[in-house]
Amino acid sequence: MAQYCKLLGRRIEVQYRAGDIFLPATGTLVADSGKSIFLEEHFEQHGQVKSFRWEIPYPFIIRLEESVTPPANPRDAAQRELGEAPSETRKAPLKNRPEEA
Repeated sequence: MAQYCKLLGRRIEVQYRAGDIFLPATGTLVADSGKSIFLEEHFEQHGQVKSFRWEIPYPFIIRLEESVTPPANPRDAAQRELGEAPSETRKAPLKNRPEEA
């Protein structure tokens, strides 16, 4: 039976064991197989939004609770720094652009 199915789709914080150390993880709970949970996190890398998904087996979970911090939207954060509205699109300048003759 899936122990954490009531938290599906919610942002959670997990502390889990990896060998002899405890690691924290925060992400959206996207699946619960009954033996493992699956977290997903979105991030921006080189101007592209990517996602990372990982599996944590039940026996390795030390602590699991719903997160009180909202997820950070990588594109919205960058636009707020530039003083733009999140709905606006911004074109990045091209680097190493050859000069026109």
